Amino acid sequence: MFHLQGPQVLQMLEKSLRKSLPESLKVYGTVFHMNQGNPFNLKALVDKWPDFNTVVIRPQEQEMTDDFDHYTNTYQVYTKDLKNCQESLSASDVINWKQHLQIQSSQSSLDELIRNLASTKFVKVKQTQCILYMMPVSVRKLLPSLPETKNLPLRSSSPKAINQEMFKLSSLDPTHAALVNKFWSFGGNERSQRFIKRCIQTFPSVCLLGPEGTPVTWSLLDQTGEIRMGATLPEYRGQGLISHMLFVHTQALDKLGFPVYNHTDKANKIVQKISHNLHNTPMPCDWNQWNCVPL
Repeated sequence: MFHLQGPQVLQMLEKSLRKSLPESLKVYGTVFHMNQGNPFNLKALVDKWPDFNTVVIRPQEQEMTDDFDHYTNTYQVYTKDLKNCQESLSASDVINWKQHLQIQSSQSSLDELIRNLASTKFVKVKQTQCILYMMPVSVRKLLPSLPETKNLPLRSSSPKAINQEMFKLSSLDPTHAALVNKFWSFGGNERSQRFIKRCIQTFPSVCLLGPEGTPVTWSLLDQTGEIRMGATLPEYRGQGLISHMLFVHTQALDKLGFPVYNHTDKANKIVQKISHNLHNTPMPCDWNQWNCVPL
């Protein structure tokens, strides 16, 4: 595959991916942030240019030094042609199948392709599929033709007020990585904590500090610019804190021009209700992640 380099070419890629939303969302969000300074030192590969069929975003080789760190060893994929994608991913220099890795995409149609390819490489695959949401400010801007867009309110309604004497709006500090890691369903280990710390140092985050001066709820972006790793401490749940914080975070990210999106587990009815109340729009495609482990 061909390595795209230079700001002008990457901006062309971002513009082109925007035309393929929402199916290209995971890749589009990543390329958007590559054009904002590329804080995770990623690179974009295409099968050809400018009329590409398949895009793969991956870290630079020097970033992928830990064969067991699938948080860093993550690939985002978008394709217009499944056959072409299979040929592209089969190329020996695109994916390092000898490492523990993740493949992320907004296209569930990649599942069979990835499983077939992994089996030829003697790699075990586990797929996670979630509901993909885009926040109203981004839906109106990026997907005006989506049928749901016309039903969105012109202005996002603020969630119910919180006790501002008890809870103070702040941002996460790298020292909070252990706390975030403890409550992240994909984390809970040393490598995920290292990844979370890097996300905190890289992207704008939001949290509410409780009476003890430590975070009781938080919201954080990953390397694709998606809102991830959000949680509330169990003893503070049911008070509308996460709705308030997500509303504030969404407004702040929109002011920076960021596309604002997230995902929710299909079994997590509480967060789905919060998303509905905030008018977050479920996308017609899914959030997909394939964890790949060499046998």
